[in-house]
Amino acid sequence: MEENNPPELSIVIPVYNEEDMIRTAVEGLVGGLDAIGRSYEIVLAENGSSDATATLAEELGQRFDRVRMRQTSEPNYGRALRDGILDAHGDIVVCEEIDLCDLDFLSRALQLLDDNEVDLVVGSKAMEGADDGRPLSRRAGTRAINLLLRWTLGFRGTDTHGLKAFRRNAVAPVARTCVAEKDLFASELVIRAEREGLAVCEIPVSVREKRPPTVGLLRRVPGVMTHLAKLIIAIRVQK
Repeated sequence: MEENNPPELSIVIPVYNEEDMIRTAVEGLVGGLDAIGRSYEIVLAENGSSDATATLAEELGQRFDRVRMRQTSEPNYGRALRDGILDAHGDIVVCEEIDLCDLDFLSRALQLLDDNEVDLVVGSKAMEGADDGRPLSRRAGTRAINLLLRWTLGFRGTDTHGLKAFRRNAVAPVARTCVAEKDLFASELVIRAEREGLAVCEIPVSVREKRPPTVGLLRRVPGVMTHLAKLIIAIRVQK
């Protein structure tokens, strides 16, 4: 992608141990984005995979000139997402998930952003009108973390993790101030955007689990609580 001819859209996708689906997912996403008719790049934010994900991502970058890989050395979803956002070239950045690649969300979010109504659009799995078809444990996990964010940080929405689309010039400076990593980076980004007075809105999304999470829910809990404590200190105490 030529630096003097940046794309309109940057699709940032953290990938970790996704060798079974990365090729099919990216091929489908490229086809869908080509049909939209806007210039774009896909940034595969690989982070510490122990399988063939990095090799496949590199091959996809060679095959499609609008696909590129950037790497984070350790398994760290939040750091990979943050670095991908800050490395994006598009005026609009879309944070996607490799097992979603939701073009319907993209279409609805772009309409809101094109109309200059909002700075950040969050795809909510928990608001009215959403269709969350994931297992009960994952749905409960989403609601539990959102309840914690409401109690501790005054979060006003219904979801922070997953699909997002935003104006890079408005939200990238917020991303630079974030201190949380792993699962809590996405939450901090939305909460700080709210607190900075950016226009944030949620739209309902439909979600189906295409494969089990690459990191189990119970294994994530200690890290989530540690980063939540750091986030509370950073926002409530240090400000």
